[in-house]
Amino acid sequence: MIKGIVEDIDTALAKDPAARNRLEVLLTYPGLHAVWGHRISHFLWRINLKLIARIHSNLVRSTTGIEIHPAAKIGRRFFIDHGMGVVIGATAVVGDDVMIYHDVTLGAKSGGTGKRHPTIGNNVVIGAGARIIGDITVGDGAKVSANMVVSRSVPASTSVDSSEFFAI
Repeated sequence: MIKGIVEDIDTALAKDPAARNRLEVLLTYPGLHAVWGHRISHFLWRINLKLIARIHSNLVRSTTGIEIHPAAKIGRRFFIDHGMGVVIGATAVVGDDVMIYHDVTLGAKSGGTGKRHPTIGNNVVIGAGARIIGDITVGDGAKVSANMVVSRSVPASTSVDSSEFFAI
């Protein structure tokens, strides 16, 4: 657990040029606090303490402004920079070494059961205000520009910066 926390702090230091030292990151980065809170909520969810997981998740959301459903699966070294307004849905899967900015939604197109949220590959960057909607995949190494609305799968190593992937 301590190893994972140090890894997350080092990720923030590597990805955020404004980060000055480990103590500052540990104490003042709500994106990391949300990820750490999610790991606790996800553990509670997996051991079938779902109500406690949801309560804990809501407390984390109210302190960080970042909502990650306890059922969502999040990889290692996930970094949320300026995270206010981030929403990650229940069936979302996020790979390793993913970075997202504020006001990003990994959401569903509609209600129902089953897989409804996106799967984000490894080494993906998602710009501020992006909406990635539905049971789609964003491939490894892809980049989604700010304010894009993506409702179709994105191939690996692709930059989404045009209307090609907009919702219809």
